[in-house]
Amino acid sequence: MDAKELFSTNLIDGTVTSHIKRQCNSPPTLIVIGAGISGIAAARCLHDASFKVIVLESRDRIGGRIYTDYSFGCPVDMGASWLHGACNENPLAPLIRALGLTLYHTGGDNSVIFDHDLESCMLFNIDGHQVPQHIMMEVGDTYKRILAETVKVRDEHPDDMPILQAISIVLNRHPELRQQGLAHEVLQWYICRMEAWFASDADIIPLKTWDQEHILTGGHGLMVQGYDPVVKALANDLDIRLNHRVTKISDGYNMVMVTVEDGRNFVADAVIVTVPIGILKANLIEFSPKLPHWKAEAIKDIGMGNENKIALRFDAVFWPNVEVLGIVAPTSYACGYFLNLHKATGHPILVYMAAGKFAYDLEKLSDESAANFAMQQLKKMFPDASKPVSSPLML
Repeated sequence: MDAKELFSTNLIDGTVTSHIKRQCNSPPTLIVIGAGISGIAAARCLHDASFKVIVLESRDRIGGRIYTDYSFGCPVDMGASWLHGACNENPLAPLIRALGLTLYHTGGDNSVIFDHDLESCMLFNIDGHQVPQHIMMEVGDTYKRILAETVKVRDEHPDDMPILQAISIVLNRHPELRQQGLAHEVLQWYICRMEAWFASDADIIPLKTWDQEHILTGGHGLMVQGYDPVVKALANDLDIRLNHRVTKISDGYNMVMVTVEDGRNFVADAVIVTVPIGILKANLIEFSPKLPHWKAEAIKDIGMGNENKIALRFDAVFWPNVEVLGIVAPTSYACGYFLNLHKATGHPILVYMAAGKFAYDLEKLSDESAANFAMQQLKKMFPDASKPVSSPLML
């Protein structure tokens, strides 16, 4: 069984497929809009079940938010980088194994609190002094207690509130959990890491749902060869039309017509829409008839996070052999961290990662200014840091 068959077998129940085939004299035709991982996975399953499928993608590449860059001479994921939950329950895990790809383990099953083992993190304050490991561990334990107490706050308040507000309530109730000085800055760094997980700020992360995800077992695995091989395997022999930006979807009698930017029309029995939520929120695709009110309101209410990366390649490694290098500060906004790709891949690359409001602020800078900012953060930790040898990657 090859990788495509393995993936499809995991997602399509054979009885459903045979039922569809029995109901149709000829295979239905479907259009999938969007060649990100969701669109390609849907198209892969349908194609392997003998449906006729066309994928329409507005960009000049497939993958969407999965984007592996090779300009450094090695794979660097500027989009998705991890497999969260390296177990068979995760449909990507068997495919990754079948392709012979390597996962580098960065943490256990906990997601929001720690997606890296604390022993593989090294923190510095803004003056460049290393945070003692015992302070980092002690504050980490306190952070767990604070988050546990927010569950009680949630039970007491029928109306939702941001997780940051709940943390404030907990600290007012339990002043012994308050942190001072360096310990307070370390606590802010942990909150910064939570914000990175959600790609959103703690003052808008909802208390009701922040810990309600179904966490798969198997821990967190960084894709050493990048996600590009996965996307290419799923997309193999699919009919994918690049540079086809969809502008309108018209639902007619027993058919759906899709119009692209240059005016061409594509007709199919059904359409699957997998475009980013931002495209739907901006009404960049016209629906005829219009979407029902309840669906339009749901699209309007769905939040959208933001995370950006700045990848820097160096001649040689001058930093410690840990997975994460972090900067603590009095506020989570001022905290930051670098992912050390050298430990996982052997390539001398550091990736600065920013989320939430700070990610949006970073986007206002030119690529050169953003790279200079990342280097300023790095020099706070390592004053003698060398200059990167390659142009920085931004996303």
